[in-house]
Amino acid sequence: MPEAVDEARIPLCNSADLVDGGLAVPFDVVYGGQTCRAFAIRWKGQVHAYLNRCSHVAMELDWQPDRFFDDTGRWLLCGTHGAVYQPDTGACAGGPCRGPLVPIALSEVEGVVHWHTAFNLQPVTF
Repeated sequence: MPEAVDEARIPLCNSADLVDGGLAVPFDVVYGGQTCRAFAIRWKGQVHAYLNRCSHVAMELDWQPDRFFDDTGRWLLCGTHGAVYQPDTGACAGGPCRGPLVPIALSEVEGVVHWHTAFNLQPVTF
């Protein structure tokens, strides 16, 4: 039986670092035993985070460093395959998707954005 892991809240960035439809804040996580890139964004005032992994093929989405939104600022876009995702849910909205993006729980408290660990999502340890 796997060891139980307590969920923790990990500080990520200042709230002001995430601008609606703007650049993402990248971070590393261990997901299912593998170190992966993740990213946090702000959409319509709310913060969201996902693994930086297209559901079509496990490649990073950003078409330029920390740029995930398309030119309209409305969709998250895979720069390699053109898959399009909804910023608030990670659901596939078009293109070659095989499901939604993998979400990461966030909270925003007193001007700081935190990401939350889970049984399969842990901080990278050095």
